[in-house]
Amino acid sequence: MRQSSAVRWIVFLVIGVLLAALLSVMLGSVSIPFKEILSIFKGKVDSGSTLPAVQGKFSSIVFDLRIPRTLLVLLVGAALATSGGAYQGLFQNPLADPYLIGVASGAGLGSIVAMTIQWPQDLLGYFAVPISAFIGSILAVLLVYSLSKVGKTVHNTTLILAGVAVSSLSNALTSFLLINAGGELRRAIVWMMGGSTLVGWKPVIASAPFILLGIALLCSMGYPLNVLQFGDEEAQQMGVPVKKVRILIILAASLTTAAAVAFCGTIAFVGLVVPHILRRLVGNDHRLLLPLSALGGAIFLTISDILARTLLAPQEIPVGVITILFGAPFFLFILRKTKRKIW
Repeated sequence: MRQSSAVRWIVFLVIGVLLAALLSVMLGSVSIPFKEILSIFKGKVDSGSTLPAVQGKFSSIVFDLRIPRTLLVLLVGAALATSGGAYQGLFQNPLADPYLIGVASGAGLGSIVAMTIQWPQDLLGYFAVPISAFIGSILAVLLVYSLSKVGKTVHNTTLILAGVAVSSLSNALTSFLLINAGGELRRAIVWMMGGSTLVGWKPVIASAPFILLGIALLCSMGYPLNVLQFGDEEAQQMGVPVKKVRILIILAASLTTAAAVAFCGTIAFVGLVVPHILRRLVGNDHRLLLPLSALGGAIFLTISDILARTLLAPQEIPVGVITILFGAPFFLFILRKTKRKIW
């Protein structure tokens, strides 16, 4: 793709992220007009002014609830889509997705295991869930990869079947833990459907370093991913350390997925839908595809979250339900289209 076209796509998606974020702050069970938001920000800048009572109420909603939730959803959408794009390129499979190949379910199982333990209320206790999610995601992807590998080849059909099996096993173990956990894990039911029960700035601050580091590592792997499309032997001859690159991509993708799952639950199909659509639009150059996937994933999940909050307002639908309603038909479409040629 020409550089001018790449710049246009980046600018277009950046504008899309800003518009989606603005709508996310404005819309919900209580709608806040754009003029009110401008007035609230102006009041925050002008510390000497006193906000009216109504604006004070809106200010609390905007700064304590809407903005941190929007930032968290943007981060999670970017994480899942970038991970999906990296997995698709690594395994050369358009159906590879953190949810479908069992990585998200493994991270979910790790999170639930951590939730069942009474951790001290300190830094270690707060990061116990994301650390356990990361360990669960690593174990899941390694298991799926080893099951689907025959010799030096990863069979695409076997990859998906192994992912489904590992995902089912993880979900079964998760359900078993929930049944025996009692009332303290009621919030995990909503969490499992892709709905965060965490509010405020703490989840954003805790997840942002992991997600941003993972996305940065994946985006830096764009050229090696391009070379890997020619096969391991060709990549080795071109100076790419294949084994190290594969391990780094798996670790980085699992890190971003684990951080997303730990704070927002298992959200399906973001990592499948967004990279696949962008691959059709901009091509297979991962140096461009992965950054665009981050932006596209942020937009997709933010719009899904807006729908989750507004369709049955004031009742809220778990955002994972919205992504499944859109992603499942899309998955079936891809499956039908690629049943003879997987890539």
